[in-house]
Amino acid sequence: MDFSLVLAENTNNIIEKWVAAVRQDRLIESADDLSYTAIKNHIPDIFKAMINVLAETQVSDDIKSILTASWQHGLLRAEQGFDPTEIAREYRLLRTVIFDTLEADLLQGTPAEIVRYMRLIDAVIDEAIARCFKSYVDERLRELKHLHLSLTLHNEELTRLINANQDTFSQLAHELKHPLTSIIGYSDLFLRQQRRNSSIKDTYTNLEHIERVLRNGRHLLRLINDVLELSRYDAGKVQLQVAPTNIQELVINVCEMLEPLAEEKELQIIVDCDRCPQEVLTDEFQLQQIITNLVSNAIRYTESGNVRIICQTLDENNWSFAVADTGIGIAPENQARIFEPYYRVSKNARSYLPDSTGLGLAIVSRLVKLLHGEINLQSQLGIGSTFTVTFPVEINS
Repeated sequence: MDFSLVLAENTNNIIEKWVAAVRQDRLIESADDLSYTAIKNHIPDIFKAMINVLAETQVSDDIKSILTASWQHGLLRAEQGFDPTEIAREYRLLRTVIFDTLEADLLQGTPAEIVRYMRLIDAVIDEAIARCFKSYVDERLRELKHLHLSLTLHNEELTRLINANQDTFSQLAHELKHPLTSIIGYSDLFLRQQRRNSSIKDTYTNLEHIERVLRNGRHLLRLINDVLELSRYDAGKVQLQVAPTNIQELVINVCEMLEPLAEEKELQIIVDCDRCPQEVLTDEFQLQQIITNLVSNAIRYTESGNVRIICQTLDENNWSFAVADTGIGIAPENQARIFEPYYRVSKNARSYLPDSTGLGLAIVSRLVKLLHGEINLQSQLGIGSTFTVTFPVEINS
C-alpha cells in the first residue's frame, strides 16, 4: 500500500476541512476575520513535503521544504496577531483532521504499515510546529527590538517635556513606572539568553513573557501618544479642517469599528440618529475622535446592559449627541474633576481599569472646545453615565 498516493488524493479535502475547523474553533479568535487563503497559508507546501516523505523520495529536500514553509507560517501568524495557544490549536486540529479523513484508508494496511505511516505523519507535523514556533518567537523579538527603539525616541521627547514642566509630568512618571519596569526586566532576560546563544527551554513560558513585554510596551506607547496629543492641543498646534460632514454616517462607522469590543462583553450598541442634522460644517476627524473616545469609554466601563448613542437637532444653529451607558457610574465628588489630565478616581473605589491613562476625557474636553462645543456629564453610581455634547451646526476654521 502506497499511502503517499492516498494522502495526495485527499490533500485538498483535508485542507478545506482544516480551514473550516479553524474558523469554527472559538479559541482561535485571530482567524475570525481572515480569508480562506490567509488561514491556509503555507500548509499545502507542508503537505507536498509530507507526501514525499511518506513515499521515501528526496527526503532531505522535503525536510528543507517543511522547514521553509513552517518558518513562513510562523512569521505570518505573528503578523496576523495570533498568540501561541492559537497556533498550537491549529496544528492540533490539522493532525486530527488528517487522521479522521484517512482513517478508513489507514485501516486497510497492515499493523506495521499503520504504525509506520502514523509515526511519519506525526514526525512531519512535530517538525513543522517546532519551526513555526521558532520563527514566531523570532518575529516577536524583532517587534520587541522595534518597540524598544520607538520607546527610546519617545523617551527623549518626554525628557524634553518633563524638563519644561516638571510638576505636570511628575504624575506621568508614576504612570510609566510599572510597564517600563516590566519591559526593562524581560528585555534584559531575552538579551542575556541571546548573548549566550543557548537553546531556549520552556518555549510556551518564554512566549508568554514576550507577549507580556509587548502588551506593556503597547500600553506605554498609547500613554505617551496621548500625552503628546494633549500637549499639541494645549500648545495650540491643532489646525481645524472644516468641511461638510454626515453625522449619521460618521456615528455608524465608529460603532462598526467598536462593535467587536462590545461583543466581547455581550453589550448592545443602540444608535438613535433619526433626528440629527443631515449635514454639519465641522472638522470630521476631530469629531470622530470625540465620538470614538466617549463610546469606547462607555464600553470599557460597562459590564452588562447597553450603550446608547443619541444625536438630535436642538435648533437651527445647534445640535447635540449623547453617549449613555449602564456602567459603573461616577460619584458626584469625582464628576467635577473627571476632565482633568491624569485625574482618576481613587483605587479603592475601583472605578477605573488598570490600563487607564487618565487622559482620554481630558483630550475629549479639549477637542470639544476646539470645535466650539460644550460637554456635560450626568452620572449615578451603579446605574450609569451620560455624556452630552452640544455643537454649532456650522463652525468657522
